[in-house]
Amino acid sequence: MNLKNKKVLITGATGGIGNSLVEKFYKLESNILATGTNEEKLDQIKKKYPNVTTEKFKLDEHNKIEEFIDNVDKKLNGIDILVNNAGITLDNLSIRLSEDSWKKVLDINLTSTFLMCKSVIKKMLKKRYGKIINITSIVGHTGNLGQANYSASKAGIVAFSKSLALEYAKKNININCVSPGFIKTDMTDKINEEFKKSLINKIPSGNLGTGEDVSNCVAFLASDLSNYINGETIHVNGGMYMA
Repeated sequence: MNLKNKKVLITGATGGIGNSLVEKFYKLESNILATGTNEEKLDQIKKKYPNVTTEKFKLDEHNKIEEFIDNVDKKLNGIDILVNNAGITLDNLSIRLSEDSWKKVLDINLTSTFLMCKSVIKKMLKKRYGKIINITSIVGHTGNLGQANYSASKAGIVAFSKSLALEYAKKNININCVSPGFIKTDMTDKINEEFKKSLINKIPSGNLGTGEDVSNCVAFLASDLSNYINGETIHVNGGMYMA
């Protein structure tokens, strides 16, 4: 799996899975630009991985995405791989879910993914090469109580990625999804122990996944080992959902 010197843009780099993605591509000696909204955590990434370029960017600023991609393209001298990992949740039961919460989650999780892909593909077309990996979620396939907005955004990413893959397969650009199940992160560490036990009981492997489980899969899809895989969703969930 040779990703040495490949130019990689990772969004949502300051979260649990994002950190694992940075670490994985760093170990594989890629040239990385990591972006997120938490400046303190971006500084921590920079200290831990000195060769990684970090940049704070808010994905809800849709009108600035193309300019941002232009800047990333200049800093990395091209973009070979895009990993769309950023996302938010604003949970509530559907009848209590405000239109604003619906729109905000769809805007950041789905619309921003569309705009990032659109801008990056313009760069990839010039080289007739590229790999895009969009991080979706198990709940985009199963649904989840109180997450109608989040589930819809993640299901939308899957369908969008399939269409994109069809459009650019002949240009040597592969677009795939990775769909994590319940992954051990700072967020899951805060879950009530009783609820966590009930979650784990639903997972055939009997344990939560790790960020490395996800990043291993992403690295494979980013490499030339996956050249004949396109428009697919790989599930990383310990068997909790089998497509």
